[in-house]
Amino acid sequence: MAKKIDEEALAEAYNRALALEKAGDFDAAVRAYEEVLAIDPEDHGGAAVRIASMGRGETPVKAPDAYVETLFDQHAEVFEDVLVEQLSYHVPMLVRQRLQELKLGPFKRMLDLGCGTGLTGGTLRDLCEDMTGIDISENMVEIAHEKDLYETLFVAEAEDFLDDNDEEPFDLITATDVLPYLGALEPLFFGAAENMTPGGLFIFSSEMIPGDAIDGPPYIVGPHQRFLHAEAYIRDRLAATGFEIVEVTEINVRMQEGQPSPGHLVIARLAG
Repeated sequence: MAKKIDEEALAEAYNRALALEKAGDFDAAVRAYEEVLAIDPEDHGGAAVRIASMGRGETPVKAPDAYVETLFDQHAEVFEDVLVEQLSYHVPMLVRQRLQELKLGPFKRMLDLGCGTGLTGGTLRDLCEDMTGIDISENMVEIAHEKDLYETLFVAEAEDFLDDNDEEPFDLITATDVLPYLGALEPLFFGAAENMTPGGLFIFSSEMIPGDAIDGPPYIVGPHQRFLHAEAYIRDRLAATGFEIVEVTEINVRMQEGQPSPGHLVIARLAG
């Protein structure tokens, strides 16, 4: 049986950690975040990624599921307004532009990983006969459901869904704004390959490590608690899981505190 969380102690430790982090006292902030993790091992507040974003501790292989679920459940109602209007997020439209420019599609079956409220699904609806959306946030999926865009919707974590899915394969899999919550990419890429028809397309966005040195780390947690990936690492993991690169485009993923978040839009084809 799960241990009951002491919400009061958790809030106190978390708020103290945030204040210390903001004040630049990273050593004390890390100790406070470690208190948070002791009270809440599932890490609903994302203490592990906050520690990593300060350059301390080990970089986790992904953001904790409880953190991602909580984050998006809390922001579901204002998600589109914040992301599109305030953060200038236009990745779904960029996906559509590249598909049309390269004369790719239409598609029979699309899987929208991390579908959220359906921004990518709505942008690509007329290019796909059948669309399945999955998201870890139940509140997000409810909003997507109200839009009546998808034939099928699931509440699930992306890697778990790909591991367990036994439906017929897809010829298009999208993952827009999913990689910023994942460090290690092989589970996602392997899962995508396992659920795709030969010749199918895998399209995703990522945020890049500044400088992106060849001998640098494959991924880090950036200052906004989002994972940044090296382009060489993405290319290497795609090749290792059976994909061929169609195109890698440098894009601005979103604005963050008035500054662009440089990244990539990647289109890959499953060999076969």
